[in-house]
Amino acid sequence: MAKEDRLIDPSAIDYDNIVADIEEIRKYIPQRHAMEHLTAVVVDDIENDMCVGYKDLTEEEFWCSGHMPGMPLMPGVIMCEAAAQLSSFHVQKHNRMETEMLGFGGLDEVRFRGAVIPGDRLVIALQTVRIRPRRMSICRFQGFVGDSMVVEGKIIGIPLPVDVLKAEIAKRKGEQ
Repeated sequence: MAKEDRLIDPSAIDYDNIVADIEEIRKYIPQRHAMEHLTAVVVDDIENDMCVGYKDLTEEEFWCSGHMPGMPLMPGVIMCEAAAQLSSFHVQKHNRMETEMLGFGGLDEVRFRGAVIPGDRLVIALQTVRIRPRRMSICRFQGFVGDSMVVEGKIIGIPLPVDVLKAEIAKRKGEQ
């Protein structure tokens, strides 16, 4: 992809200007512990519908021992999960979907272009392409390590019926 097609220039981002740390991120997304794939958000621009966040990877990531032993590579699905979490943060913080919780609805046009390994900072940039309140959000995303784009695609968010899901979970627990 040509540099003019990039959502951001990763070298132009001020990573010291954190607009949301992990505690702020947790206010808007439910993932916890091993499933938290954002370290901080450094751009949250509602006027341009842009958001930039990052994940600092360590050797302690749950996938390191098994993907792949002796050569830990961040799974592509987790890169996409990090983009989904950034999308959820941005959309939920600004109540763009008018829903209690945003879920993973799908991916389109995803391409993996490089490896991400422990010690890297995966920078994710996203821009909203389309919002249909209470129905669907579509965001274009790109992930970078340094100046290299390692992943790109579109992510679809859908509203989750939280009350229905909680009731179903409680019902299943009662049946056990």
